[in-house]
Amino acid sequence: MKKQFAFAAAALVLGATAQANTGSAFYGDAPDAHHPWAIHDWNRPQPPRVEPLPYDAEKAKAPAGAVVLCDGTEATLSKWECDKPEGGATKWIAKDGAFQCVPKSGYVRTKAKFGDCQLHVEWSAPTPPQGESQGRGNSGIFLMGAVECQVLDNYDNETYADGFACSIYGIRPPLANALRKPGEWQQIDITFRRPVYEGDKLVHPGYMTVYCNGILVQDKTQLDGTGGHKKRSTPGPYPEVGPLKLQDHGNPVRFRNIWLQALPPRTAADDAGINGPLSEEATAAKRKEIAATVRADAAKLGDKPLDQMLRLAESLIYEKDEATAKDVCGKLGAYVAGLEALPKNKLNDKKDEVKRVRGAFQYLAKFQCCGTDCAPCATLEKIVKAHGWDKK
Repeated sequence: MKKQFAFAAAALVLGATAQANTGSAFYGDAPDAHHPWAIHDWNRPQPPRVEPLPYDAEKAKAPAGAVVLCDGTEATLSKWECDKPEGGATKWIAKDGAFQCVPKSGYVRTKAKFGDCQLHVEWSAPTPPQGESQGRGNSGIFLMGAVECQVLDNYDNETYADGFACSIYGIRPPLANALRKPGEWQQIDITFRRPVYEGDKLVHPGYMTVYCNGILVQDKTQLDGTGGHKKRSTPGPYPEVGPLKLQDHGNPVRFRNIWLQALPPRTAADDAGINGPLSEEATAAKRKEIAATVRADAAKLGDKPLDQMLRLAESLIYEKDEATAKDVCGKLGAYVAGLEALPKNKLNDKKDEVKRVRGAFQYLAKFQCCGTDCAPCATLEKIVKAHGWDKK
């Protein structure tokens, strides 16, 4: 069934300094030769806000021949099961024409398995909204049980960009934020093509095209592995078929009008226009740009020495720079000297702050973002261990 949709272009601007609720920059896997951003990178720009198109009930109807997986009745709920090895009846409920996640009951999956497909899903976040970032209206749509199109209430709620609603989770943020308000129904249309291999050779790259409320938000985005939390995934073959899964992330998200149509086998023509990872040259240039922006932001934080040190340390994730590394090490030395001068009771008050700083420098060391000759790192580690702050 052909549909007419509006297109939203991505805004190629760098985001502002992360605020209190935006998490840590020292979090997921660091940038690499083809990916300028870290996984779940808080310096990655937020998708620009665009207005969704009006809901069109006629276009949302399942076409002839489609497999209807959710019409809000117990009959279609029986097509789903618990996402456990043994399967079994789900604790999700059919209510008011929709399926509703029962928190802590676990994921659900279809009993049937599917491959390349056109998928239509409608979902609604709880209202009034509660929580922030990844804790607000969170669920997910897993094609073949493997790769996730994120479900999240981002109407007025920032999070890391590659975990935004309609991101291919851990792989690519959406081009735009086209969500309606919490409580309203979001209309998601996905074209999914799995990667096809012959032995170890990639014959056809996998990709997803996603529309949110009539707005194009993923434009033949290459499936760079299956995505995942904190870890960069490794490209590789998918099975020929797999179940559709919906996530229980602890929020009572509702789903309705889920239908699916199988797509014909791949041809070479289907591979045209796939948006994959950047070249090494383009990635290096982008990383240099990001580092410069982060360092410029750090220069504005002279009255906040701790924040300035950590912001400068972030820049080393994107570009190694000897002068910046020495500056960061010197600032850490001053910070550690201040800790050593504190009486024990005052130092205990800084436990959470010290652990946060330690975590940042452990991240830099793990991904070899700075040299190994920064002596204050060892002193900081001694302070943490002396107080037992390294224990969980």
